[in-house]
Amino acid sequence: MTLYEDMTKAQTREELAALRETHGRHKAKGLALNMTRGVPSREQLELSRGLLSCLGEDDHTAENGTDCRNYGLLDGIPEMKRIFADILDVAPDEVIVGGNSSLTLMFDNVSSNMSHGVRDGEPWSLQGKVKFICPVPGYDRHFTICDYFRIEMLPVDMTPEGPDMDTVERLVSSDPLIKGMWCVPVFSNPTGNVYSDAVVRRIAAMRPAADDFRLYWDNAYAIHRLRGSERRIPNIIRECAEAGNEHMPLVFASFSKVTFSGAAVTCMASSRSNCEYIKRRLTAQTIGPDKLRQLMHARFFRDADGVREHMKKHAAVLRPKFELVDSMLASRLGGLGIASWSSPEGGYFVSVDVLPGCARRVVALCKDAGVALTPAGATYPRGEDKRDANIRLAPTFPPLDELRLAMEVFCDSVRLAAAETLLGETEGAL
Repeated sequence: MTLYEDMTKAQTREELAALRETHGRHKAKGLALNMTRGVPSREQLELSRGLLSCLGEDDHTAENGTDCRNYGLLDGIPEMKRIFADILDVAPDEVIVGGNSSLTLMFDNVSSNMSHGVRDGEPWSLQGKVKFICPVPGYDRHFTICDYFRIEMLPVDMTPEGPDMDTVERLVSSDPLIKGMWCVPVFSNPTGNVYSDAVVRRIAAMRPAADDFRLYWDNAYAIHRLRGSERRIPNIIRECAEAGNEHMPLVFASFSKVTFSGAAVTCMASSRSNCEYIKRRLTAQTIGPDKLRQLMHARFFRDADGVREHMKKHAAVLRPKFELVDSMLASRLGGLGIASWSSPEGGYFVSVDVLPGCARRVVALCKDAGVALTPAGATYPRGEDKRDANIRLAPTFPPLDELRLAMEVFCDSVRLAAAETLLGETEGAL
């Protein structure tokens, strides 16, 4: 294939004309395909159907004798704490089991720190304009939490090894109003990158100017492996403790994409002291979590190995979809010099970088042809990708035949937007 930059103007015009005809044919199909978010498919949800029948009529008692139909156990039933502890390689008393959404746990912790401070220190909201380090491209829901609390977001570039640590260390050590940092360390959203051991240890050893700095370590995709061996990185809780930052990390994990997205369980792990402090806060927030749902998950999986075996079934469903995306990107865009993309070993997304100035146009072209994508810029704070280059693809929900159609539209839209940009002929193209 010929690099677009090597084409003559006449060749590019010919390419543009052909692609506009192709776009018209896509529109005529009347497609209505959705790739906006990383949602489990129906086939994945069916893998957990056994949850609905794993509790018998008289099965409602946790192993410590707690009647799960009643109040109590703010930090979760012991069976579920043990499963999460095994997955995260921590002790059960370093785990608090939450409800359906790990984002709720993150939001609650930011909210508490804003209003009451860290461990009853001075509230963040009284100290000035609070700031967070935000590796980019990153997870839009993290950025939404910051937006809600009017926290200033400081974008830091992601590298194949993790966040650019030279920049992170310089910022964190120099500004006491930098109070937090978002991290998705294993199969990052959206790139699928895995933090290197060296990056994890540099993060753990940081010396923030703020003594109430918190590390929001979101392990949402750590067990969502598509291929290859299990990816294990240094334990951030242990690394922080050894570096003298025992209370800095707050680690989150979720079964929202493991069982039922609308009825899962989540957890937070941290130092024992942090967990005790958070449990005191929980006494003002709730009289007890949904322990029956926790018991259902504990019965269904039995232990952490049961979770790992279950995730192999998810991988069998998802692997063909990611392979299809990768092969279509390679066959339709490879060698043109107009796009690059991630080929993740796990997670829920593929990150695509198109020519600068083209991402919003690509998304608009796809929408015009009946394919809905995550908005361009969503992977950056406030939706501001200054290069207008990054697009997050979410291949998990559509069936393979629909995904193939969507990827045809996407690849043709990338080519069309690139040809328009090179000729300066974007206006009036739709």
